[in-house]
Amino acid sequence: MSPVFYVIAILGCGDGSFDCREQRIEPARYESASACQRELRAALMRNTDVPYPEINAACQQRNIRMVKLDLSGIQRGS
Repeated sequence: MSPVFYVIAILGCGDGSFDCREQRIEPARYESASACQRELRAALMRNTDVPYPEINAACQQRNIRMVKLDLSGIQRGS
């Protein structure tokens, strides 16, 4: 199972919070949903430049996918 973390997505929305579209993801990662939710207001304040009538923020769960690469057959350049 991959480690889980949360990020804050900044959403640009039409009037009445309809037709919301993700505009950016805040760079910070949070270990729990509650930690993420505590930072929503501050994230909105940092992202007032989104060119939509309304902006929202939402916590989204993400996971880290680890990939193991076998590089033993690759020669290094000279």
